[in-house]
Amino acid sequence: MPATGMNSALRMVAALLLFLISSLAYSDPAPDFTLPADKGEIRLSDLKGKVVYLDFWASWCGPCRKSFPWMNDLQARYGDKGLVILAVNLDKDTAAAKQFLEKYPAHFRVAYDPDGKVPALYGVKGMPSSFFISRDGQMHSAHQGFHDQDTAGLEATVQSLLNK
Repeated sequence: MPATGMNSALRMVAALLLFLISSLAYSDPAPDFTLPADKGEIRLSDLKGKVVYLDFWASWCGPCRKSFPWMNDLQARYGDKGLVILAVNLDKDTAAAKQFLEKYPAHFRVAYDPDGKVPALYGVKGMPSSFFISRDGQMHSAHQGFHDQDTAGLEATVQSLLNK
């Protein structure tokens, strides 16, 4: 194999390993919460029966700028199959979140937690952090960060949970 092909293959293997290592497996119920949202309030337990992609983000998060268009696409393709994307903003100033959303609109549910209580329940350590929650409200896995090479693995997890 030519050196450039070998480097490309090694990068793909490294990306897959990084994805697998950063995706933590769970088997506990997802911590419930209620937060203000653009349209009233949202309670996680009200989404039971759906697969939930719970994403924690902030306006200053560079990778979040890339993840929002991808999440819009994911919601459009899998929403009618039972996927709900819920993005929880952690900015202390909600106006900063609104400015971000003007540039990077969300075609999914957005909630606000300026006090940062919910990420503490989930052990969020960086932005963005995503959690997969099964239809029965159980934590399935988590993923920290967002890179283009992560999307295939993230989507595979969504498909797997939708097919259960």
